[in-house]
Amino acid sequence: MGVPTDQPSLLLLIPAYNEEQRIEPVLREYGAYFRDHYKGRFEIVVVLNGCVDGTFSVVQRVAIEFPFISALDFPSAIGKGGALIEGLKLAPQYDLVGYVDADGATAPPDFLDLVTHVGEADCVIASRWMEGAVLRQAQTSRRQMASRVFHLIVEVLFWMGIKDTQCGAKVMKSSAIALIHENLRISDMAFDINLLYALKRAEFKILERPTVWTDKVGSKVVLGKTSLTMLLSVIRVRLIYSPFYVMMTPLRPLESWLYRKLRAPLPRQKMGRPNRTTATMRKSDLPRSS
Repeated sequence: MGVPTDQPSLLLLIPAYNEEQRIEPVLREYGAYFRDHYKGRFEIVVVLNGCVDGTFSVVQRVAIEFPFISALDFPSAIGKGGALIEGLKLAPQYDLVGYVDADGATAPPDFLDLVTHVGEADCVIASRWMEGAVLRQAQTSRRQMASRVFHLIVEVLFWMGIKDTQCGAKVMKSSAIALIHENLRISDMAFDINLLYALKRAEFKILERPTVWTDKVGSKVVLGKTSLTMLLSVIRVRLIYSPFYVMMTPLRPLESWLYRKLRAPLPRQKMGRPNRTTATMRKSDLPRSS
């Protein structure tokens, strides 16, 4: 059976922080797979988040072979969540927008599986904890315990009924993102909670799909610091949607101090419509194959 020719336009975002050593095979694998298996308009945008290594040069090199790959470069460290908030500003140009981690933990066929199920929901997310999921090179017992404790806290605070909020592979209808983008405030790795709860609050349907997930070496997660930052951020998200949020204004300096102490990106305050004036658009800098 042939590949459909009427597939929706799709933007894949890959947030990257100093991924010079890992991102090239991921970009080549995704580039080759979607070139051969996806007949709709497809683009990859790597959102560089304060990189001080050669990540951009790697993207530049791969873009020679795959002209649908480009980069959006932020010189300042804005966090994984901040990178995705900025990348999602491009969503109106496409039918669908998704993201995966730069380490290749989610392979292209497994991301495409999410895309093929978008007709069933407004947002489709990969899950490592559903029946049928396959975990390769499983996490250490400490990381698994931290993950499950975090999940319990999230479920108590938000009651979303989602088994795996943190798996780094998701795809959404751009129309849904357009309606909730201004509610995306969390710049660190708790961004996914912010995104999913905003979608739930707006009554968009979220579908989980079991995935194949491979734990990769070179993780940027520092367990203690990352866990504390994420806990602080999910509490912030919960307060944003509570009647007590306005009463928390006097505590903002303390909140900022805590984030700085943890060396974490600060949450964004209430935003208007997004703009791209703070980024260096590098698409035009990337060489194109002739």
